[in-house]
Amino acid sequence: MAIGSTMHTFDVQLADTDRGVYEDFSLRAARHPSETDAYMLTRVLAYGLEFGEGIAFGGGISQTDEPAVLVRDLTGAITAWVEVGAPDAERLHYGSRLSERTVVYTHRDPAKVMAPWADKRIHRAEDIRVFSFDPGFIDAAAPLIERRNTMTITVTEGTMYLDLNGTSLTTPIHEHELS
Repeated sequence: MAIGSTMHTFDVQLADTDRGVYEDFSLRAARHPSETDAYMLTRVLAYGLEFGEGIAFGGGISQTDEPAVLVRDLTGAITAWVEVGAPDAERLHYGSRLSERTVVYTHRDPAKVMAPWADKRIHRAEDIRVFSFDPGFIDAAAPLIERRNTMTITVTEGTMYLDLNGTSLTTPIHEHELS
């Protein structure tokens, strides 16, 4: 019998002064047995950093034609395709064709994540942005995840201040362009 997903709840206070987004929300994230804590945390942070009307988690492993996080407008059209980790060039090409905005949030070395995309056909590659955090940031925060979590995300001048279950961490949000 296969092991099912583990549900994690995050009570989030978001204050993104860079985008002018201030919101309190609860988020339920299903963690598949093959998903690492680092990946799940990056997925939750991507959700918070992209938070807006119409945001949702993608269908996960069962829905390979959806990203980790997506934003839809009122008509159901995808306006933002948000990948997490190290997607392949084909997924970025597909997502960029379907959405107005395509971004990647990674908990890995961004140079190593982007290297396989060189010389690959990616629709509107010049518009795709990759966001990363300081080395060790996700590794320090991931062990703090519990089944029920309180999280405060504050973003100001490109720096994220994260409080996760009473522990505070800080990192710049690094932005990388595809070349």
